[in-house]
Amino acid sequence: MNETLTLTRVTAYADVVRERHSVRQYDPNWTISESELKEILAEASLAPSSSNTQSWRFLVFHDKELRKKLHPIANNQQQILDSSAVVAVLGDVEGFRRMGQINDIAVEKGIMPREFADQFTERSIAMYGSLSREKQTHIALVDGGLVSMQLMLAAKSRGYDTVPMGGFNAERLIEEFGIPNNLVPIMLIAVGRAASPGRPTARLPIDEITYWNGQGLNK
Repeated sequence: MNETLTLTRVTAYADVVRERHSVRQYDPNWTISESELKEILAEASLAPSSSNTQSWRFLVFHDKELRKKLHPIANNQQQILDSSAVVAVLGDVEGFRRMGQINDIAVEKGIMPREFADQFTERSIAMYGSLSREKQTHIALVDGGLVSMQLMLAAKSRGYDTVPMGGFNAERLIEEFGIPNNLVPIMLIAVGRAASPGRPTARLPIDEITYWNGQGLNK
């Protein structure tokens, strides 16, 4: 029975990962409830992160009027207006400061001993706090990429479509919406129901992008 359940989950994932495409044309009349968006974001936040700092933050543009303000900042891309919501994924370069809260939750759930949690928190805050702003930003960008991909797969598993957007003015986004300086814009992700299918794309053969045991890297 367990083998059947596992096979079903793997098959479902295989469908989701193959059916996900970047969609730029959305049904402007389709809406997503706040509760659905929360479910998608909650699943996205199960993504891995450096020392489990979970340094991603989500700025959700669910209101249509607010997305009109975002539109010119995002190079006037039509999906900003026609999608059901847009999520700005932000990286918190000071996210490590919440390690105590994260580890307290782990203790409450019985998945981490108190003594270890306190030691882990102290070491983590000291280590991440000693890093340069550049290194802290790099970590936030990597973690932000992980959570963004998981967000898009979570949306697709529910029948919604997405497109990641790097084409936006980060400085204007920060200024217009009062984003504090500890948060770094990573990408925008439109979420909604496709009005037309996303364009299929080709992929390089796996043997051309994979190197086994360090062989062939210099060819």
